[in-house]
Amino acid sequence: MKYSIIGEPMPVVQVELKAGESMKNESGSMVWMTPNMKMETNAGGGIGKAFGRMLSGESIFQNVYTAEGGEGMIAFGSTFPGSIRAVELSNGRSIVCQKRAFLASELGVEISLFFQKRFSAGLAGGEGFIMQKLSGNGTVFLEIDGSAVEYTLQANQSLIVDTGSLALIDETCTIEIATVKGVKNVLFGGEGLFNTKVTGPGKIVLQTLTISSLASAVLPYINSK
Repeated sequence: MKYSIIGEPMPVVQVELKAGESMKNESGSMVWMTPNMKMETNAGGGIGKAFGRMLSGESIFQNVYTAEGGEGMIAFGSTFPGSIRAVELSNGRSIVCQKRAFLASELGVEISLFFQKRFSAGLAGGEGFIMQKLSGNGTVFLEIDGSAVEYTLQANQSLIVDTGSLALIDETCTIEIATVKGVKNVLFGGEGLFNTKVTGPGKIVLQTLTISSLASAVLPYINSK
């Protein structure tokens, strides 16, 4: 499998497959493909896993595309202006992502639920109690809102992140709430009451734009019409 990511700020990942190779994807993300790509829709591991995917923001059903009779090509497109990030999963590495981050992957990648262990992190951290956990072996492609910025945190090294800007972390990282201090800062600072504190070790990817912040920016112009 070979791939290239093209076309930001509305990118697609174009994947070239050898005969017999397959990809699975988020429902509706295919944008073009060669005629020899065969599609099959299934529940992807049974009702239990399908229900788990639904709670994590994905469709109950998965589409699997296979190159038949020779090499094939298929492209998957982002649903929001931003980036597509490729992550290699192997040797026990798992990552945790925001809901609806999954775009497409090789068949060896598994999607499951990830529950916030800390009540406060799920309640006020902007990521929700339920996130996506991606594990297994293979390449997975993720949708990032805006541009993707990556950091590697050492053990006990932390970063304070604006609510909603956390796109993905290694499962070895932890998430908790950092309260904004000072009444004036909370009331007039424009940053809200809570931020998200991420602590290593592990890699994290931040996103420079969120759907909610974009909606807030354009809403006054829509209401003025």
